[in-house]
Amino acid sequence: MNQDVLITETNRRQLQQIIAGLSDGVILLDPDGSIRWANDAALAMHGVGQVVELGVDVQAYAKRFALRYRNNHVVPIESYPIYRVAQGESFTDVVVQVTAQPSERSWVHRVRSLVLVDSRDEPESLVLIMDDVTDWASAEQRFEKTFAANPAPAVICRLSDLRYIKVNPGFLEMTGYAREQVIGCSTYELDVLEQAQNKDLAKQRLREGSTIPQMQAELRLPDGSSKQVIVAGQPLELNDEPCMLFSFVDMEPRHKAETALRQSEERFAKAFRLSPVPILICGARDQVVLDVNEAFLDTLGYPGEEVIGEAIAQIDFIDDKDARMRLFAALEKTGSLDRVDVRLRKKDATPIDCAVSADTVNIQDNPCYLLVLMDITERKRTELELVAAIEEVMKDASWFSRTLIEKLANVKSVNSPRLPSVSLTDLTARERDVLGLICEGLADKEIAARLKLAPNTVRNHVATVYSKLDVHSRSEAIVWARERGLFSGTGRSRGQS
Repeated sequence: MNQDVLITETNRRQLQQIIAGLSDGVILLDPDGSIRWANDAALAMHGVGQVVELGVDVQAYAKRFALRYRNNHVVPIESYPIYRVAQGESFTDVVVQVTAQPSERSWVHRVRSLVLVDSRDEPESLVLIMDDVTDWASAEQRFEKTFAANPAPAVICRLSDLRYIKVNPGFLEMTGYAREQVIGCSTYELDVLEQAQNKDLAKQRLREGSTIPQMQAELRLPDGSSKQVIVAGQPLELNDEPCMLFSFVDMEPRHKAETALRQSEERFAKAFRLSPVPILICGARDQVVLDVNEAFLDTLGYPGEEVIGEAIAQIDFIDDKDARMRLFAALEKTGSLDRVDVRLRKKDATPIDCAVSADTVNIQDNPCYLLVLMDITERKRTELELVAAIEEVMKDASWFSRTLIEKLANVKSVNSPRLPSVSLTDLTARERDVLGLICEGLADKEIAARLKLAPNTVRNHVATVYSKLDVHSRSEAIVWARERGLFSGTGRSRGQS
């Protein structure tokens, strides 16, 4: 045997012994593409126990194992690392996913090649060296999914050259940039810290690769406009390279909400000040007056300094203490009121009748009551005058027709307070007869004649009816009966034909 061949075989055996125990996988090929040998690590990385299970050559290997790039694209056979090294090509850091067929078990390999030449500088042995980076790839894949799914806009910058290597959909959506406009772009071209509130500190932290605290900034957008954001930087390692993760909070929705709130507050304040109706705002817990409008001060005659900051009980402009307590008890229970009649007292003690409507509002996150006071003094006076006139003419209603009596009674009932829940059955048979004749418009003497009773007896029955029904006049008794649909078709009043 040729001495050079013996030396080569010896060297090869020694080389195999050296690399057999390495954690890196190693596959040796002959220049003709035949797979000569593989160490245990390489076999384990392919899920086989013997070299022959890898395939006799590169073509057999390609049939036994399917390769894909990290982006899930299929690797063409001529681009298989084992095929490239068989062609005498040197390369480094090729990352592929290797799937054994038909088992479908997969690994991720980071592969490099080594071409060993003989004394004539001809390829003698071709070496494929691989690391099992499956765990790293799985972790990176989880990071990729999390990064992409994160709704917070973010980009990742590689610190070695300050270029963006990753961008998530949130950033693209917020800014309007396309992915290719960001990936590979340097921080000098797309400077996310350009208008940062504390730019010098942020730039220093970026150079140091340390945390950049949250700060306001202004992002330049592809259409030339800009967007207000909060930016922060967090250092991390990606693919064993130091990087900076920039995350952002879009301030535009907040600015729009603040603007809308400010405009709404301005409109409310203007309406509050200019309203001709007295309005008061007080705290829900302590009923301390927070604000009143000019109409309130003018109507009640109080100066502002005697009202604002004082509790409603101390101002004492609600005439009846019990009415005030009922008013706020109802507000606390229901949160709102609609046109509740309350008598107020001006600073000079002049009484005024008001219809109070109220609602609960939040002012600076504190519950408050908004009270609107409608002055109904004139309306009340008119109503009382009308009722008095009706009762005056109804003292002797014998000459009214039934239709007119009912109309007058209905006019009075519109403004009558809610009556106690008394039933007709609470009256005796004789009292019901008396009430029925009252509703026909008969006077006491006529009722006495109709029922063949003494006039004093009739007057006693009338007084008892008034007491039981809680009324004070014939007109109120008629209203009570008409409200309940009683005696509407019985008898015949005077003046009817």
